[in-house]
Amino acid sequence: MPASHQNIRFISSHDGVRLAYASAGAGPTLIKAATWLSHLEYDWQSPVWSHLLQSLSAQYTFVRYDERGCGLSDWLVEDLSFESWVRDLEVLADAIGAERFALLGMSQGASIAIAYAVRHPERVSHLVLHGGYARGRLVRSNTAAEREEVETMNKLAELGWGKADPSFRQFFTSQFIPGGRPEQHHWFNELERISTSPANAVRFMREFARIDVSHLLHRVRCPTLVLHSRHEVRQPFEQGRLLATAIPGAQFVPIESGNHLLLEDEPGWQHWIDAVRRFLPRAAGAELPGFAALTDRQRELLELIAQGRDNAQIAAILSLSEKTVRNHITHIFAKLQVETRAQAIVRARDSGFGRLGD
Repeated sequence: MPASHQNIRFISSHDGVRLAYASAGAGPTLIKAATWLSHLEYDWQSPVWSHLLQSLSAQYTFVRYDERGCGLSDWLVEDLSFESWVRDLEVLADAIGAERFALLGMSQGASIAIAYAVRHPERVSHLVLHGGYARGRLVRSNTAAEREEVETMNKLAELGWGKADPSFRQFFTSQFIPGGRPEQHHWFNELERISTSPANAVRFMREFARIDVSHLLHRVRCPTLVLHSRHEVRQPFEQGRLLATAIPGAQFVPIESGNHLLLEDEPGWQHWIDAVRRFLPRAAGAELPGFAALTDRQRELLELIAQGRDNAQIAAILSLSEKTVRNHITHIFAKLQVETRAQAIVRARDSGFGRLGD
């Protein structure tokens, strides 16, 4: 069941900035790297974020925090740099006592999560990246027109962010959730206003444009899942492909959506949450009896069986002989106490296997 409440606490970062963080749910720890436009209390019941927060807290101890300069964290901060964001994540992970955990990075939080995972490979078990990028807009711009566009958006925020008239903020809302309903747009317009100041909004955007973690991608060692909306405009689809290409062994899941932030009533959301649940470690007892005894290789095979692959296809995908595949399947059937492939597929899908193939 989704968590009915969250616990909000405060910690001090390396330079004395107060950071607000919230935890909800139970199970393996999942930390979300902070992004701007967040407000721990306001997001919890929102029509844009609540479905994601509730779904993740249903199976994990889900921890998130307001970035310095945002939400319930301190707004008046001297340092609003990429390095400060990484160090804040380090402080948060230490404060909650999480020795090893899964890490979720969305939008610019993906680059923060990547930097943390490279610095602390012993602590990050799994990395999930959505709508992320390795190189900010200025770093990847090739023309004067592209650089001018970046500065124009900065100026738009500087002039209109704090005004009661939401038309300036609506420009950004339309990039984040172009497919949103009017009430979702209204809520996101208000989130922009209450989550940070106009001055901080401009500082954030200028720092985002200079992000570059492309040199770190090949050093990520943990299992990584990269998801990206195929038609979004905030961060082009190609940025997600770049992450998945450069991070060794990363899985890539395109999402059929035009939204940077997936909304609950679109088909892409179910695809997203199924992929994430399949990828992340499960709490003890979350699977049906027999699954705990499977080896990693047997779990790989069972995933492919649940996707409907035949033995020849499995052998080709895993670079095994068909005889070896048949031997593995015999052991899998014994551990799951099933007699047929159809029975194995039903049990596997009941326990969450096969969803990446949907």
